[in-house]
Amino acid sequence: MTSTHEKYALSNILGRQNLVRLALIAATAGSVTATFAYAAGWLQGWKLTQDAVIDRFEEVNGVHPGFRRNHAKGVCIEGYFDSNGNGAVLSFAKVFEPGRIPVEGRFAVAVGSPDIPDSGKQVRSMALRFRPANGEEWRTGMNDIPVFGVRDAAGFYDQLLAMKPDPATGKADPAKVSAFLAEHPESANAIALINAKPFSSGFDNATYNGLNAFDFIAADGHVTSVRWSMQPTAPFEKEPADAPADGNYLFDELVRKIDSTPLRWHFLLTVGQPGDVTNDATIAWPDDRERIDAGVLTITGVEAEDTGNCRDINFDPLVLPDGIRASDDPLLSARSAAYAVSFERRAGEPHSPSAVQPDEVAKANLDE
Repeated sequence: MTSTHEKYALSNILGRQNLVRLALIAATAGSVTATFAYAAGWLQGWKLTQDAVIDRFEEVNGVHPGFRRNHAKGVCIEGYFDSNGNGAVLSFAKVFEPGRIPVEGRFAVAVGSPDIPDSGKQVRSMALRFRPANGEEWRTGMNDIPVFGVRDAAGFYDQLLAMKPDPATGKADPAKVSAFLAEHPESANAIALINAKPFSSGFDNATYNGLNAFDFIAADGHVTSVRWSMQPTAPFEKEPADAPADGNYLFDELVRKIDSTPLRWHFLLTVGQPGDVTNDATIAWPDDRERIDAGVLTITGVEAEDTGNCRDINFDPLVLPDGIRASDDPLLSARSAAYAVSFERRAGEPHSPSAVQPDEVAKANLDE
């Protein structure tokens, strides 16, 4: 559920945009039952449910009918993935066979309201649905941060509560934040890693990481732990210190660039080794792990979410093709179950107009 990231100082961690950053959860979901939540262990004990998690989002961010409960501000995208066949050494999934596969998806920022102005301190996300010719689907949500801020659903729920802004100040209670970090040292370590990585200047030159591990199954049955990322062909540029921090500047620039030329990313598979942690997304794998370039993702078009191809796609991380399966990471089931609730709620609500209207941006460009 990502200029520099927030400083290590607690005062910066408490800022509202940093608050949203820390409350990250990847895009949205598909039809999943509470079975996944139970399998993850978070319907046991004190009865934390996926409904409670989404209720907490609504308590913190308000209810915005027709929109996702997090990553609410976004646009739909379309394009294709050109597989070079290199990924087939790890997985027999059709998506890794040489050839071109249509892709649709979404760019978004990690905010709970669709109307919050763009800011250099917002996590960017890329969600994709691969659609190979055999009728399978693969859905994935990725973010431009190196690790996730919590390791399980209970920690995430605690974080949302601790980081809830005080209406009088617009910031979280420092005592509650300190108590959360003391109780969840893994989150304090993850936040330090997140803070150490600068933001990119836009969507087009950000690296998007799948923060969870998955099992890739080769044709001979061999299983390998894998994490993946999308590395841009556009050169990285840091978010400038004088970024406007208002309106839709990140999205407007994305529209201008796609109208000018397709945007491309290399699909990199990071190969896990025995002993690499697969059940805790707050822990990064060593930098020296092998990376396999599996091909190139090309994004060719962008649309408003209320009329585009992605509003009713649930980017459930457990919609997987044959040849890929979930690891033992408990966040996968937690995300899947919570996304299902978010999807169910917005599916019964009106299709509200998006704050970002690419057609208007494109028209303004022509008029200039």
